[in-house]
Amino acid sequence: MTPPDERGRAPLSPAVRRILQEALPLEALAVLSGPVGEAVAQAAGYAGRALSDNTRRAYESDWRAFCTWCEAGGIAPLPAAPVVVAGHLASVAKTLGRSGLRRRLAAIAHQHRHAGHPWETRNPAITATMRGILASHGKPARPAAALTSTEVKRLLAVCGTDTAGYRDRALLLLGFAGALRRSEIVAIDREHLRFTGEGMTVFIPRSKRDQEAEGATIGIPRGLNPLSCPVRAMEEWLRRTRIEWGPVFRRLSPGGALEDRLSPQGVWKILRRRAEMARLMVDETERLSPHGLRAGFITEAYLKGALDEQVMHHARQKSIATTQGYRRRAKITGDSPARLLDL
Repeated sequence: MTPPDERGRAPLSPAVRRILQEALPLEALAVLSGPVGEAVAQAAGYAGRALSDNTRRAYESDWRAFCTWCEAGGIAPLPAAPVVVAGHLASVAKTLGRSGLRRRLAAIAHQHRHAGHPWETRNPAITATMRGILASHGKPARPAAALTSTEVKRLLAVCGTDTAGYRDRALLLLGFAGALRRSEIVAIDREHLRFTGEGMTVFIPRSKRDQEAEGATIGIPRGLNPLSCPVRAMEEWLRRTRIEWGPVFRRLSPGGALEDRLSPQGVWKILRRRAEMARLMVDETERLSPHGLRAGFITEAYLKGALDEQVMHHARQKSIATTQGYRRRAKITGDSPARLLDL
């Protein structure tokens, strides 16, 4: 532990000093102590939590890959010259898709800004290289296959009557009816659920587009079919497991005993296992993903006549452009002007 200075004040940490140096002259650092220094330290802590856990882990993985590449070439990864970053993008052009390349670049930019190094987002060397890569090697994006109620019912049919079956049935139905992301599914606690005669409400404390954790509450009505009703499936899961507080969806031991909270990766494994059991295949231009439950809800809702504002509220979407993108995908055939042709 670093000892206090001659005035008995606790010294500022390197992270706090770096933040202050960006906005204050060096001589101003000497007067920051006590409550002010503690407040600045808290600010640094909040800044460190600006990214979601999933984004932070993804950035850390991308940054490690960049550092390994730089070290192999005898180059310092931080700060990296734009031509070095462009070279790295070229080196992974054939292995990463569009989203992977953009995330790798975002991770490198994030590390530079976090360390206080200048970063020019639109540097010509980087932007020109990226455009060339996408023109030469860019692969069409493979969206998550929309899993509508037809596909979901096929998945439900292979969920047995053991503990895993009841869990997976409740998880799949809630993810679909709630248009939930997998991180939102596993974050649900028993305290977030309220049941009524009409259905249930689900409080979502935080999500991908809600980094300030304002939270949102959505309603899910009881379904007409008892075998595919998300509310009944959740009630049955909670009744059988006697979960009264804490994580709703948990890992299971080989013997079926409840363990700790299920991870987002665990949701993906459950979907893959049930899809294999149901022999559910998706088009080669798409990919099987838990996001397909969310995409399937939005797709089916639009096909059944849902309005933009209804979908945006239920799916907690901030941008109308995102909502309309799903709508165009859902109605790409039905709204085609080719239907007007005499064919």
